Amino acid sequence: MPQLITRGYKALVAEANAVIRTMSVPEAQSLMGKDDVVMVDLRDPRELEREGKMPGAFHCPRGMLEFWIDPESPYHKAIFAEDKQFVFFCGGGWRSALATKAAQEMGLKPVAHIDGGFTAWKKAGAPVEGV
Repeated sequence: MPQLITRGYKALVAEANAVIRTMSVPEAQSLMGKDDVVMVDLRDPRELEREGKMPGAFHCPRGMLEFWIDPESPYHKAIFAEDKQFVFFCGGGWRSALATKAAQEMGLKPVAHIDGGFTAWKKAGAPVEGV
């Protein structure tokens, strides 16, 4: 008989949202193009091809985030060592909530994520490229 989990994704996302900064699409839009802000797209490459991209966003697949942030990792990306604000987003805001919490716990600051993710971004009529 399989072992049942004790905390599901809903609990994990709720716990993350309780300790991270969540910003609205209009707030995120107001930060686009600023030199001290990096929008980080956590979606799978297939999602980017299918749904389009936020102009100027840095792509970091969710599974690589912790490795790309850590300067001691062989996969470290220099962009995460820059003195910038990082705004994470995914398709709907769940992965980005978990990612923002992980980045915050690793010491990356300031960090936030976009409420509703790329789906909310597109629905609001915010800029999209590649579609």
